[in-house]
Amino acid sequence: MKLPKLEQPQRYAGLYIFDFGDQAGVGFTAEEVAELLESERYREGRAYKIHRAYPDGRLEIKGVSAQTFQLESGMLFYSTAAEQAQGDFKRLVAAAVTAEPPCRAKVQLARYADDRFAVALIYPAEYEEEVSAWLLACEYRTAGAAEGGVGVIERYYRDAPEIVERHQLFGVSEGISRTGDELLTSLRRAVQR
Repeated sequence: MKLPKLEQPQRYAGLYIFDFGDQAGVGFTAEEVAELLESERYREGRAYKIHRAYPDGRLEIKGVSAQTFQLESGMLFYSTAAEQAQGDFKRLVAAAVTAEPPCRAKVQLARYADDRFAVALIYPAEYEEEVSAWLLACEYRTAGAAEGGVGVIERYYRDAPEIVERHQLFGVSEGISRTGDELLTSLRRAVQR
């Protein structure tokens, strides 16, 4: 895969490279990659996330499976006390007001049949690392156990606990994502942004 020379390569950290097979484009957002992979024409394309970009133009990239863009991941923060769980829920929502999360996410306060509680933070799987970094930067802490990942969220949906409270978080935009014809007309450009 041959990549173009980038001006200010640091701007591309967190964005994606999409390999069409005959050419590659640099600077796609996660939403744009998801749309391309959902299309009949580009579903065989390969996506790479740019983790680091250096001033000399070198890029650290990691392949991201097409399946990742179709999944939800998240974290569950458990508690045995309703008051503790309510406090965990409110602190997580407040953290998003102080520092926007890296993507759209939902927060749910759930009660299980055995009177356990969980605060669920659910987001697109392609944002695993960014959400983890955001939680660390916000210094979000709980007193109970925590677990995370795609399988954890699949199990959470399967268990279907009672949702006591919910809140939608709106994330920092990684750039304006193009859709439909606007996205398709720009695909032949080697540098997208």
